[in-house]
Amino acid sequence: MYTLSSRLRLIAIISIILGAIAVAIGFSSVPTSLQDVERILAHQEHGSHHATQEHKPSSEGHQTHHDQNHHKAEAHHNSQHHGDTHGHNAVNNHDEHQKHLEHVYHQLQNKPWASLYVAAFFFFMIALGALVFYAIQFAAQSGWSPVLFRVMEGITAYLIPGGLILLILLALSSFNINHLFIWADHDHVAHDPILQGKSSWLNGPFFIIRAIVYLLGWILYRNAMVKYTHKQDESPQGNVWFKKSFKASAAFLVFFIYTESMMSWDWIMSFDPHWFSTLFGWYVFASMFVSGITVIALVTIYLKSKGLLEYVNDSHIHDLAKFMFGISIFWTYLWFSQFLLIWYSDIPEEVTYYITRIDDFKLPFFGMVVLNFLFPLLVLVNSDFKRINWFVVFTGIIILIGHYLDIYNMVMPATVGKSWSFGLSEIGSVLLFGGLFLLVVFKAISKTNLVASGNPFFGESKRFHY
Repeated sequence: MYTLSSRLRLIAIISIILGAIAVAIGFSSVPTSLQDVERILAHQEHGSHHATQEHKPSSEGHQTHHDQNHHKAEAHHNSQHHGDTHGHNAVNNHDEHQKHLEHVYHQLQNKPWASLYVAAFFFFMIALGALVFYAIQFAAQSGWSPVLFRVMEGITAYLIPGGLILLILLALSSFNINHLFIWADHDHVAHDPILQGKSSWLNGPFFIIRAIVYLLGWILYRNAMVKYTHKQDESPQGNVWFKKSFKASAAFLVFFIYTESMMSWDWIMSFDPHWFSTLFGWYVFASMFVSGITVIALVTIYLKSKGLLEYVNDSHIHDLAKFMFGISIFWTYLWFSQFLLIWYSDIPEEVTYYITRIDDFKLPFFGMVVLNFLFPLLVLVNSDFKRINWFVVFTGIIILIGHYLDIYNMVMPATVGKSWSFGLSEIGSVLLFGGLFLLVVFKAISKTNLVASGNPFFGESKRFHY
């Protein structure tokens, strides 16, 4: 029986408090007027100009100053002959400047909301990925994994608080309390024929109804399975509850296939409502799946280090690491397939999705590919390394960072654009939801027997060696 240590509880609570403070600072730091935005842009431009001037030779500086004077004189001369045109252009320039300020203003207003959303979705998808892996074990009647079932159930406990928080964020966004979803802005939709055509699907009430259906289905399955497996432990002579678990898991996987795809369209792809990809549901699933399996491995190794999970051996860790490796390759296949087809076809409304990310998000975009593909490929291809606990932990942390960046790249370009940065809002959001995740997961694990002894495959699982 696991007991939640005061140290781990303290770490989780401190993480939540520090994260909440950082998020609050992030929200309080956003501009409240266009004048604030103008000052921010002027400061950034001044800093950029100052940095550029420091690297210029003095002769170039004089020449530039001379050219500027020449252009000013030329502009003054032209203005005398074309006064009306100049006035008209000035008005247009002023309007464009105002539109630019408003655009940046909304981006900066979105930044703390988008950071909060990325972290909330990331930790929720870890729990959901673990739930799918759990369901697959029952549906496949797997013999190697029952010794890990209580770990999986503990991780999936986060679905309830994490799902509730995510639902609140989705409701606030879908009713345009913030500006994350452009389709929620009725003024914008009125001038956009494409969004008007999608309004029967992308509208606040129906959007929230779908979200509730998804969450209820996933959470009800999770709670039913916990009940069934504990009932099976209480009556190990018969397999009635195991058979119910098998049937429930098979039905859940069918339900999940459909709802996960729709969830990915609603909660992620609709940030870019002019863009779509038929692979996107699978792509989000791969990121979710490998993240869930990775956390199962990390929690298992942690509990094993505390002298628990006596029947878990190196072969179980090796199999989890194999899944981490295999699904990382699967994720890469989906990422490259989606990227290659869109890039090669070069259809403007499709390729814009990647151009925006390559031009404005180079570091997180290409860094994510390295962390999610190249790193796991190089370090987990060796079979012996998959049995070394500290190596699996190190690799797992890198994989989780990579898939956080994956979600970041999905959300930020459409909500924040060029105004992105990684600061207090992002760090605070990760600390906030990371602390909550730790607290919920390990509290759930501490309330249950870690040995699912009633499972008919438990004997095979504890003798699992190769």
